[in-house]
Amino acid sequence: MADIRTDRRAEAGRPTQLGATYDGEGTNFALFSAYAERVELCLFNADGVETERVTLPEYTDEIWHGYLPGVGPGQIYGYRVHGRYAPEEGHRFNPNKLLIDPYAKSLVGSIDWNDAHFGYDLLAEDKDLTFDERDSAPFMPKCEVIDPSFDWSGDVKPDVPWDKTVFYETHVRGFTKLHPGVPEELRGTFDGLSQDAVVDYIKALGVTSVELLPVHAFLDDQHLLDKGLRNYWGYNTIAFFAPMGRYMGKGRLASFKSMVRRFHDAGLEVILDVVYNHTAEGNELGPTLSFKGIDNLSYYRTMKDEHRYYINDTGTGNTVNTSHPRVLQMVTDSLRYWVEECHVDGFRFDLGTILGREPHGFDQRGGFFDAVGQDPVLRNVKLVGEPWDIGPGGYQVGGFPPGWAEWNDKYRDEVRDYWKSGAGHLGNFAARVTGSGDVYDFRGRRPWAGVNFITAHDGFTLNDLVSYNEKHNEANGEDNNDGHGDNRSYNYGVEGETDDPGIIAVRERQKRNLIATLLLSHGTPMILAGDEFGRTQGGNNNGYCQDNEISWVNWDLDEKDEILLAFTKRLLQLRADNPILRRANWRDAMTVTWINPGGGEQTAEQWADEGADCIGLHLKTPEGAEAVLTFNAHDGPVPFVLPEREGGGAWKVVIDTGQPQDDAREVSGPEPIEVEGRSLLLLL
Repeated sequence: MADIRTDRRAEAGRPTQLGATYDGEGTNFALFSAYAERVELCLFNADGVETERVTLPEYTDEIWHGYLPGVGPGQIYGYRVHGRYAPEEGHRFNPNKLLIDPYAKSLVGSIDWNDAHFGYDLLAEDKDLTFDERDSAPFMPKCEVIDPSFDWSGDVKPDVPWDKTVFYETHVRGFTKLHPGVPEELRGTFDGLSQDAVVDYIKALGVTSVELLPVHAFLDDQHLLDKGLRNYWGYNTIAFFAPMGRYMGKGRLASFKSMVRRFHDAGLEVILDVVYNHTAEGNELGPTLSFKGIDNLSYYRTMKDEHRYYINDTGTGNTVNTSHPRVLQMVTDSLRYWVEECHVDGFRFDLGTILGREPHGFDQRGGFFDAVGQDPVLRNVKLVGEPWDIGPGGYQVGGFPPGWAEWNDKYRDEVRDYWKSGAGHLGNFAARVTGSGDVYDFRGRRPWAGVNFITAHDGFTLNDLVSYNEKHNEANGEDNNDGHGDNRSYNYGVEGETDDPGIIAVRERQKRNLIATLLLSHGTPMILAGDEFGRTQGGNNNGYCQDNEISWVNWDLDEKDEILLAFTKRLLQLRADNPILRRANWRDAMTVTWINPGGGEQTAEQWADEGADCIGLHLKTPEGAEAVLTFNAHDGPVPFVLPEREGGGAWKVVIDTGQPQDDAREVSGPEPIEVEGRSLLLLL
């Protein structure tokens, strides 16, 4: 303390704008804490050494605030918050712990894990009931005052209609780390993702909306670092307004904004995967880094009558308390910041059910959904929920309110089941292909409300889904006990890589079947980056800690990869060109008829046939558009009688997963067409 100045007096400032706000002459600092007794603003030099402490002089409506003239962008800061240390009552104030501003727009440095991060003595028998006096500041990332200015002139948001939307889930670092078109010094950053080689590839692929795994600042868990690993996916947020430091280029925050603008110039949307359900502070035995030391009882859901302990509906140790108005404000302020200041186009909400939880349970009329639904900014962007958590009643597929889309795991599971074994799955498969109306056709929701996916970051890649019977997560250091065991995958004779041409052929066909089903189903498709050319993770279905070649996209493509890539592009173009393949409205008067190989409409008896594994779909619109899809999960050919076209004429086979490089061919006459084993046909 001898070298830390403490005599400066801050001006009153304003409580109305939380965080550190620079006005051109100085910076206003404002921090919410309902139970604090005093708040100290700590200033640091460029070397991260604390040089000054300033007590925030005013307390208005539970906001501590003060203004410092002459303090501007580049100033490094943090907070020390004084109050009662009474864990059994839910209070964990400890001014020895430097705290991250929940509204910090930029963090500098990374965490250097130390016992001082914990508010209690780790070796004490009473654990978190004890009080630790060590200073955590030397080991903490710090906040930075920013200049938010950026030239957005000419930026036009793509505003892609929902029925034309195709999500492309990817990772800032993993997508660019091995990309030959990205300069080595830019790989792994927003600047790398902005390169023409990257943007042009994504645009040419035919997707519309790039969904980035978490880019909010997160922490690397100590147990991962001890094993030589680190957090790769990023689901361990500590600051909801700040981009992750290792993704930022020389331009810092401007690098992120430049990336968004570059995608917009190409007509591509930017969607952020966001994690507002929990933070990196863990449970009662976790570190004190931000919220826990600022106002634990307000920011987190604690056990009723046992506030020392946390409600753990997330499986990560804590649950953010969006029932509290100031916490709800923080979440919505964060969302608006990314939309208004950074021009992003939408969000995918990790464990989104958490955000709809009230003390009585999940409620689609809860505070968060109501706040977002009436917000003039947020109601106009794409909102996608992951509709499950591990809490009671946590599975809410179909339970989100109108205006929201949802990840549809029913689609993933039932399409995988059908193409793996066929028989016994026709009914469920049919429901998923036609948009899961049994789940979403309520209260005016549209077919796009279901986000269909075969694979995602969490689980097997498309290639591994048809190459492995079992997960292979040994590299994660958990004895292969982590990751999901119910993969509904099949290796077709050999576990993993093989030179057997027969096995390779059936695997390639199954990849085409799965991706064709995805892109020809009604609903909003999501492609996992790299699946379009068969990226592998070597059977690892839980690459959350693999920031290396296991998870990075490998751009060294062979002939079969190029064939799959060209096939995927063709599918995406067909989807874009033919509205009948991307239904926008349940009430569009489209005729949807499921047909059997004999040419007639599927009967109740045929639906109930547990041995049936081949079926067709006939679509007709009032405008005269027609399409037929045939699905054959049987391992042998099936003759299929096609319906007559309205007004006569021949059908044209435009997709045949058995012959991926064939040009379109016409089919006419009364004779049945032969649908090869394990194949899909699209006829227009």
